[in-house]
Amino acid sequence: MDTKKIIEQVKKLRDELGLSIMDIKEALVEAGGDEAKAKEILKKKGFAKAEKKALRDTKEGRVFVYRHATEKMAVIVELLCETDFVAKGEDFASLGKEIAIHIAAMDPQNGKELLKQEYVKDPSTTIDSMIKAVVAKLGENIKVGKFVRYEI
Repeated sequence: MDTKKIIEQVKKLRDELGLSIMDIKEALVEAGGDEAKAKEILKKKGFAKAEKKALRDTKEGRVFVYRHATEKMAVIVELLCETDFVAKGEDFASLGKEIAIHIAAMDPQNGKELLKQEYVKDPSTTIDSMIKAVVAKLGENIKVGKFVRYEI
């Protein structure tokens, strides 16, 4: 494969996915330069990594609050991770906000139901898949803790 093309593909996928350069390069080589196949390979590897991290303790995290524009409904959700460093990061914050919005829209009754639900903004993925993608990117276990949805 053309080295210049691989470099361009790695840069593009890194900007899009935020994964390590070596992981992306290995996936592209394995996929014969096909970006779609490389994304699938990276997704499978990421989910495998996430499964391995699932048993690690999550003693840090943040609380996210979403208040609907009508001001008649709000959500509070606890998102847990392993370190305060990750809890302060942009990817973690984005995930927490999206989960809070999803809870507001879909009103899951418990954590198991939440994880199985299709994401309200993208039905092609589930909340569990969203979390696993961030786990693969950040390298830490992430779990949804307690959450509550208030509505008048």
